[in-house]
Amino acid sequence: MSSNGDKLIELIDLEKTYRVGTELVRALRGITLAIAENEYVAIMGPSGSGKSTMMNILGCLDIPTGGTYCLRGQDVSKLSQSKLARIRGRQIGFVFQSFELLPRTTALKNVQLPLMYAQVPGKKKRAAAALERVGLTDRAHHHPNQLSGGQKQRVAIARALAQEPDIILADEPTGNLDSKTGDEIMEVLDDLHTEGQTVLVVTHEEYIAARCKRVIRLMDGLVESDVRNGDAS
Repeated sequence: MSSNGDKLIELIDLEKTYRVGTELVRALRGITLAIAENEYVAIMGPSGSGKSTMMNILGCLDIPTGGTYCLRGQDVSKLSQSKLARIRGRQIGFVFQSFELLPRTTALKNVQLPLMYAQVPGKKKRAAAALERVGLTDRAHHHPNQLSGGQKQRVAIARALAQEPDIILADEPTGNLDSKTGDEIMEVLDDLHTEGQTVLVVTHEEYIAARCKRVIRLMDGLVESDVRNGDAS
């Protein structure tokens, strides 16, 4: 199920099996779904449901054991690690629960880092523009220890935005924040979606999922439900 618009992501019979000791663990058991441009999707499920595995595959951090993952029409299921790294650097912006900021580096330079690795021209200007989008221009030269938890997460979002990615993948983005600050971070993601950004949020919080336009719930490596917020009302 996807909204009108071009398919940005298409998963067909996606499977992932891990070997743990002598046992095989089927983390994903054949997931088929599509996500269109500018969707705002929550991915939910209990521990062991497969949501982290699916997020890693969507982010090109891992490859499936079986099935197909097409990103903007390109089958990325069987690409080499170097090609996957190139896609991560150009098409996917990550936002993590633990912020993942370098402590001895200013907010501006933290945002510039992925642009440096990708050898993007005009990185300082793009980083400054990304910080402006999340309302942190006045904190550009502060270090992480001078920022609140919410400000750190805004820097992390700016870092993801600076790449001008096709997708923002936010993994429990409010997990280390109090509920008020978490709401402020979700407002940033709400605004980015309104501006046209595709946003995928992995969360276990119902109130976070309620802000998204579509909720995909996983259970035992399969899609248990896939609904739009408001459909059941």
